[in-house]
Amino acid sequence: MVTARALLGLGGNIGDPEANMRAALQAIDARDETSVVAVSRLYHTPPWGKTDQPLFFNACAAVETTLGPRALLDVCLATERGLKRERAERWGPRTIDLDVLDHGGMPYEDAELTLPHPRMGQRAFVLVPLLEIAPGLIVDGRAIEEVIAGLDVKGIDPASADGEWWR
Repeated sequence: MVTARALLGLGGNIGDPEANMRAALQAIDARDETSVVAVSRLYHTPPWGKTDQPLFFNACAAVETTLGPRALLDVCLATERGLKRERAERWGPRTIDLDVLDHGGMPYEDAELTLPHPRMGQRAFVLVPLLEIAPGLIVDGRAIEEVIAGLDVKGIDPASADGEWWR
């Protein structure tokens, strides 16, 4: 079977987001079609979009998968549902959020998924942890390091010593 390296963004800011992110990665890693191969440190980050809410925890993970982009998104959404994610408000508080950011470096688009993630290059809370596991990644036509240099990274602080927090 053909495998691809997919990049996932994880976040949450209500309940126990660190435990939910850990459970999500463990559930994804336990599947036959997916294997978590790298995880960034966990970060405290300010809210984005809707700013009158608690700080977030964010991280990124690389996953080797035999699933296509849409099937991987379905796994992420099912994992969120299993962790009691409720979608009440866009960019609002959440117990867990799993985003497919990239799948094998190939563009993809359907009604529910566009890859690479269309707002990834605007979000320091995604790019800072992503840089740890995907240095040199091209984001919006430029190296991730260049894109981050143009973003406000204030308030994005490591909350774990390394990427082993999920084990």
